[in-house]
Amino acid sequence: MNDLSPINLRPRRLRSSAALRSLVRETEITARDFILPLFVTEEKGMTREEIASMPGVYRHSIDSLRKEAEGALAQGIGSVLIFGIPEYKDELGSSAYDERGIVQRAVKELKRDLPGLVVITDVCLCEYTSHGHCGVINGEKIDNDPSLAFIARTALSHAIAGADIVAPSDMMDGRVGAIRTVLDEQGYLETPILSYAAKYASAYYGPFREAAGSAPQFGDRRTYQMDPANRREALKEVALDIAEGADMIMVKPALAYLDIVRQVRDMVDVPVVTYNVSGEYSMVKAAAANGWIDERSVVLETLTSMKRAGADIILTYHARDAARWLKDA
Repeated sequence: MNDLSPINLRPRRLRSSAALRSLVRETEITARDFILPLFVTEEKGMTREEIASMPGVYRHSIDSLRKEAEGALAQGIGSVLIFGIPEYKDELGSSAYDERGIVQRAVKELKRDLPGLVVITDVCLCEYTSHGHCGVINGEKIDNDPSLAFIARTALSHAIAGADIVAPSDMMDGRVGAIRTVLDEQGYLETPILSYAAKYASAYYGPFREAAGSAPQFGDRRTYQMDPANRREALKEVALDIAEGADMIMVKPALAYLDIVRQVRDMVDVPVVTYNVSGEYSMVKAAAANGWIDERSVVLETLTSMKRAGADIILTYHARDAARWLKDA
């Protein structure tokens, strides 16, 4: 009989060298695990403009966007997620579903020039509405059901432009089903839906709202995004979206919600995505700029934690840096 006394149980035996640690490593991240979020704008006369609260992240013209996506693809990052910053806004967010809108034009050019790139589009109205909310409004109420037609119309316009995947982020009830119905009716049966299924009303989104100009003009988004205190509700949201036709699901944000990522991964058999959001990115950048942390080590540890928790795919602004560091490791 084996003696299982503590003297014979020495986990350190498998940590004695870098080669041995690599041999028994349980979780690996690669550039293929990443989706790179990108912002594209209609602002005239601009090539790219750095976002003050997100060092190293830019608002791009279409030409600059193409170069950024091409560079990412060369590093092995096969997917990008496009956010549009339109020239005009109105109460119904009409530039979101304009066939000549900024996202629609960017998608067409990316798919023409980089056919091997997976182009995902964020489907929401908040960047396009004058009030900054993710649906249409009735007074100061965000009106769920009337919003669905506009959200589905936006997703269809992206699919027509050539998007490989559409990703609704609005958190209106029933939007996945509305999008799936419209896509199927119009012949886009093969276009997958990546649903922001468990999207929390998080304080970590602040830098993104500067980047996209999408801060709400009144109130907040707590009536439709999830309460950060809730776990069971996230599982309900995920189940509903899969039942409505979601092919992939997302938990957002990532770092403060790794328990949710783990539970979702254990519950579903579709790909699970998590979003390493702007606030998470900016905190690391600020601490690194002050010399308080080693950026490379912290970023790779953080991204590994997301995959270890159960994420198949990670949306991250660190994608290009992380891909370079992984290659050099």
